[in-house]
Formats: sequence, structure tokens, C-alpha cells
Amino acid sequence: MKLFYSGASPYVRKVMVLAHETGLADRIELVPASVAPTLVNAVVAAENPLVKVPTLLLTDGQSLFDSRVIVEYLDTLHSGRRLFPAEGAARWAALRRQAIGDGLLDAALLIRYENNLRPEPQRWKEWTEGQFRKLRQALAALAAEPLGTEPTIGEITAGCALGYLDFRFPEEDWRAAHPSLASWFARISERPSFVATKPKA
Repeated sequence: MKLFYSGASPYVRKVMVLAHETGLADRIELVPASVAPTLVNAVVAAENPLVKVPTLLLTDGQSLFDSRVIVEYLDTLHSGRRLFPAEGAARWAALRRQAIGDGLLDAALLIRYENNLRPEPQRWKEWTEGQFRKLRQALAALAAEPLGTEPTIGEITAGCALGYLDFRFPEEDWRAAHPSLASWFARISERPSFVATKPKA
């Protein structure tokens, strides 16, 4: 399998954390790819009409995209503990946490695009403030979740979201507002899967 990736993408990190947790990382060839809303990348576009990373190329020639699809696919390829619980309350809790983490990341990336790609005279302050509001509401929601130390896809996504805040928004002092979430993040960050996938500029 080949994965179009960026070392700074939190969605790529989510895929690779799961790959490390499930013993699949060595089966994935990483292919660097530069993508952005204003950038044309014909190689990625040929495999993913949305022209985003991560995009996973399978050995049969098919491609999968959107991190949520890729991680669920990878979770079917190993014989260990499933990171997507099969059913019941545990499954819905894991998927809810994934949705909160992905929503936090969506808001953070939109802020970054607004402040780094859009020309300064065209930037919309109120829109950015609205994205920060979503980001902080997502943080509060994660802090209210009973996050575990044996990760599901929910914990993986939450950890990647918090890591992205530290990487791109170090001025956002979320630890002061959510000390229990900070303690949880400190513990999960010590897992080899998180250490091996720290974001790179």
C-alpha cells in the first residue's frame, strides 16, 4: 500500500498512529505530496478527486481517501484488538470522540488557511472567531469524555487533534482550561505510536 502524506497533516497522523498501533506501519509506503486549496497536484488528483491527504493506494489499484475511511479499512487488516469497537455503546462512544476530534481539526485547519493562505485584506475576523469558538467547544467536549489509555479510534483522533494544536497554535493555552485533558494527553503522547508520528513542518 502507498499513502500520499504530509508530515504536518493531523489526518495523516491519525492514519499512521492507527497503523503503528495495529502493526501495519511497515506495510505502508509513504509518498510525500504537497496539497492545498490553492495548489494543483495532478498526481494526487488522479487518485482522489478531492485532492487531499491522506490518500491510500491499495495493491489492487483502488484508492481510499478521507482519514475516517482509511483508518476503518486498516483496522480490518490485522488480527489484534480492534480500534473500532464492533458494536454497542463502546462503538458509538469511539465514533463520537472521533467526530469531536475531527471537528476540532476542521476548525483549526480553516483558521490556518484563513490566516496563512488568504491575502490579509480579505481575511474575515468574525469568521475566524467563529472557528475558534468551535475549536474551544470541541476541547470542552473532549474534556468531558472519559478518554481511556487503551486507545480506540476516538482516543487516537483526540490525541492527534491536541497534538496539532500544540504544533500550529501554541498560543492556545488549552491545558489551563482543561487540566484533566492535559494529563490524559501527556500519557497518550508517550505511546510509541504517537512518538513515532510527531508532526513535522
